[in-house]
Formats: sequence, structure tokens, C-alpha cells
Amino acid sequence: MTLVQDTPAPPRTAVRRGLLRTGPWSVRYDARSLAVCTVLALLTASAMVLALGTGGYELTPAQVLRTLAGDGPPGAEFVVLDLRLPRALVAALVGFALGTAGAVFQSLTRNPLGSPDIIGFGNGASAGALVAIIVLDAGAAQTAVGAVCGGLATATAVYLLAWKRGVHGYRLVLVGIGASAVLGSATSYLYVRADIGKAAQAATWMIGSLNARGWSDVRIAALGLVLLVPVVLACGRRLTMLEMGDDTAAALGVPPERSRLVLLSAGTGLTAMAVAAAGPIPFVALAAPQLARRITRAAGPGVLPAGWTGALLVTAADLITQRATGSAILPVGVITGVAGGGYLAWLLRRERQGARL
Repeated sequence: MTLVQDTPAPPRTAVRRGLLRTGPWSVRYDARSLAVCTVLALLTASAMVLALGTGGYELTPAQVLRTLAGDGPPGAEFVVLDLRLPRALVAALVGFALGTAGAVFQSLTRNPLGSPDIIGFGNGASAGALVAIIVLDAGAAQTAVGAVCGGLATATAVYLLAWKRGVHGYRLVLVGIGASAVLGSATSYLYVRADIGKAAQAATWMIGSLNARGWSDVRIAALGLVLLVPVVLACGRRLTMLEMGDDTAAALGVPPERSRLVLLSAGTGLTAMAVAAAGPIPFVALAAPQLARRITRAAGPGVLPAGWTGALLVTAADLITQRATGSAILPVGVITGVAGGGYLAWLLRRERQGARL
């Protein structure tokens, strides 16, 4: 789905595509992608309802829906609205942000491994948040600021180091992997210098967890989506043009470096806000765009399908952690890490087989 300014265009003949006009703007959409987004949103909502009913105080989906409507069983309102709903919303919002950011980075680098957790941007946000937690003894708001600053600082450093008459995808990935290793060492150093209490708090947060999430975390994740997803959608046409190469994009009137810088900033901001809200949940940004592209079978970055796929992955992983352990103690990052590691092995094997053909 791409947001572009309304200009005269010849009639479209492809039956899978449509054009929705709203004043001076128009939204071009792919019918299959729109249907996939709708199905993914419904599945995400269903997983959230099941998660809201899971725990020591069991509720059926019907009871959860009645509670959300204000007519639930006695005591259910406190459990659902105050204890469980913030966690479920954070899962969906963080998953959407990571899926969207992954689609942006993979499109810019033209590489399936070009996700923020592979090229170091997620690690930069994590390092910034750890500095706020361990060094500055910061609260939730200050930790969010630290994550955003760390992510943006890492993105700036990687961008400048990868610059050589422009930034190309393979250089961005290689420099980002190196930056990720350096940031991993910096994170280990912070653990060594921290006292036991702060180190334990940071270690739990670094795994990627939805435990004890509150409405402040919901606001952090929602703020990132409200501010940055419209930027990504507004630059959707530019992102599609950049996939064709800088020369082609420039010939079509798209300034490559300026567009790349805006999109990198937006993707980094989404990653940082997601990390600030729930910690670094691994492999969601890597897998969601690839899965979305295979489901929609559509060309282009597929930002919205990737976002909804990420939301479903995180909410489903959170539901699995609660159903499998009977509690919410197991961090959701453990489930996504195991599943993502298997997906990465399959992806590398597939790429290797393709290179032999």
C-alpha cells in the first residue's frame, strides 16, 4: 500500500489493484494484500482475546469480550483491563513496529538479512536503553529516550561508515554486522560494571519480554507507530523506486540519498520505540517481511502486510508462552528466538541451494 499525491494517470487494467481517492491524495492498493492484511488483523485480534483469557483467572473468549464491553464477570474487569490488556496491546504494537521496520530495511538493502536486529540498529537501541537503566538508573520514559538515542546514534554511525559515493545495501549490511558485534561487547561490559540488582533487571529486559508491561509501555509503542508509520507510508513509492537501484530511482524523479536517509530514520525510530517498550524481541523484523511477501505474492516492500505479520507473530508467541508454561514468566523473546533461528537456518539453506542452481 502506497500513499502518493493525486496526479492524472492512465486507467489501470490490472484487476488485482485499485485506487482510492481522498481529496488531493490517493491510496493505491493491491487487492490480495488488502485481504491478507484484513485476515492477519483478525487473527491478531483473536490471539489477543485468547491471551486476555489465559492465566490463573481463566476466562472464555465470550467472557473476555463481555468484559471489554463493560459487562464481564465479577473481578474480571481488573484482571483484563488493568493487568492483561496492556501486555496484549504492547505485543501487537511492538510486533507491528518491528515488522514494518524490517520491511523498510530489507527493501533498502535489497537483502533478506537486512533487518534491524541483524545490522545492529536494534542492538544500538538496546545499548542506549541499558545505559539509561544501569548507568543513569532511569525510569520507563528515560529508558525510551535512551533507546531512541542509541538507535539513532548507531544508524548515523553505520550510515557514515557505509558511505562511499552513496550507501549501497551490501555495505550497509556488512558495516551493520560489525557494529552489532561492537555493541554486543559494549553491552557485556555494562553487565560486568553493574551491580547485581541492575544487572538482573537489565538481563531480563534484554531477552525481550512482555512481563509486567503497563499503560506507559503502550503509550511508548503507540507513539512510535503514530509518528513514524505515516512517514513510511508517505515514502512508500520512493521505497519501491529505490528497490530498482539509485540510477533508476533518480531517473524517475526520486532523490536516492535523501529518501534513503528519511526511511532509515523512520525505520530506526520504529525499532527503537519497540525496543524501549518490550526489549529486543529477536527475529520478528527478519521473518515478518519475508513471510508477508510469500503470503501476498506481491512485488514491492509490502510495509503494511509485514507490519500485521509482525503483530501476529509477537501476539501468537506471547500466547504460546502463557499456554505452555501456565504463567507469563517465560519471556516472549525465547519463543521468537527459537522460531527465528530455525527460520534463519532454513533461509540460508534455501539461498545456498539457489546459488547452486
